Amino acid sequence: METQSTPTSETVGEEMHRWIADMLPFRRSLTGEGVRQTLGYLAEIVPGLTTHEVPTNTTVFDWTIPDEWTLRDAYIADPAGRRLVDLAESDLHVVGYSEPVDAVLSRAELERHLHSLPDLRHAIPYVTSYYSRTWGFCLTQHHREALGEGPFHVVIDSTLAPGSLSYADVVLPGRKDREVLLSSYICHPSMANNELSGPVVLAALGRWLASLPDRRFSYRLFLGPETIGAITYLARHVEHLKQQVVAGFVLTCLGDERAWSVIHSPEANTLADRVAVCALEGRGLAFDAYDFLQRGSDERQYCAPHVGLPVCSVMRSKHNGFPEYHTSLDDLTLVTPTGLQESFELYCDMITLLEANRTYIAKVPCEPQLGRRGLYPNLSTRGASFAVSDLANFLAFADGRRDLLALARRIELSALDCAAIARRLTDEGLIEAIAEGSA
Repeated sequence: METQSTPTSETVGEEMHRWIADMLPFRRSLTGEGVRQTLGYLAEIVPGLTTHEVPTNTTVFDWTIPDEWTLRDAYIADPAGRRLVDLAESDLHVVGYSEPVDAVLSRAELERHLHSLPDLRHAIPYVTSYYSRTWGFCLTQHHREALGEGPFHVVIDSTLAPGSLSYADVVLPGRKDREVLLSSYICHPSMANNELSGPVVLAALGRWLASLPDRRFSYRLFLGPETIGAITYLARHVEHLKQQVVAGFVLTCLGDERAWSVIHSPEANTLADRVAVCALEGRGLAFDAYDFLQRGSDERQYCAPHVGLPVCSVMRSKHNGFPEYHTSLDDLTLVTPTGLQESFELYCDMITLLEANRTYIAKVPCEPQLGRRGLYPNLSTRGASFAVSDLANFLAFADGRRDLLALARRIELSALDCAAIARRLTDEGLIEAIAEGSA
């Protein structure tokens, strides 16, 4: 795999954007058919991706799998029966996990169950109440102000009943049992960037990894509902993951073109943190680095006490940091093929660096004669040595004390360029790998 170039086909971004468009209508929540539909769709892309079901009321650490929620219809109607708010127009109109209701309410009674955004008047907010029984409707501020005085016929046709939580995973085996974890979540309805950009980039990476003739590490891909899904997965696999995972990443918010962000692990010093920074710097990308105090997704679970996996998150605009976040404005216009393509290529760079990262030591004392190996110009002219300065600097610092990532930083060269130099010097017998890259 280390000789594989990063995929650059522009059609990958377009493909991922189409996948998002296909899955956007699926009615996702923590549980239910929308989640299974989404996992089934992604299983057609990622070889071997398998769905697992965990029954409701199963205890997972300090949590319990909730009842499965099924939503069939919902509306607010005026006295003439005209639907003023209709689930058919947006899945975001209903508070997630709303219990069933069929009632006639006054405007004052209805107001207690309405949610809108006065500062973002044209957006429908995304609101949930997974673990406390209630119900509600979400609508734009303009829509809310125009509802009238009622009375209103309010219907939510839903079921909260025993069922199961669904998640999917696959392990793509490599030459080593040590694993790289790629994790994303599927539990938000009708949102493109915060919800579906992570899963489609993960799926494209899984397809690419599966196509490679050689992998040094094994790659574990996980998709499940945010928070409770990761907790459930850890409850089943935590001891194995603690032993085998060398680096991991939470993939989310990867579809816009505005920014780059890294949420670091608690100490910001794992192999995942270092690879993320090297890959971003190698592409010349400015990025915002966030401390673990500013965490927000499943890195909360993977880096928690008694788990402590080496996981960070690399994304475009940080979740909860862009105006469309958790609203109906997070749509297919915010997520673009270009944004998805760039995110995919960055993650390919990160994986390539993980595969290439080793600690090297020079095999000959002093500077080797590069000319007879075709690595140095035959004529010594002004500026000639400049052409091989990166190679010479690599040799000068290949002392067995730095892995590839640290060596690249020391000689102020991109880690991917250092990986190419390492391959050439290894082929010439001038360096050898004495250890795996340090975490």
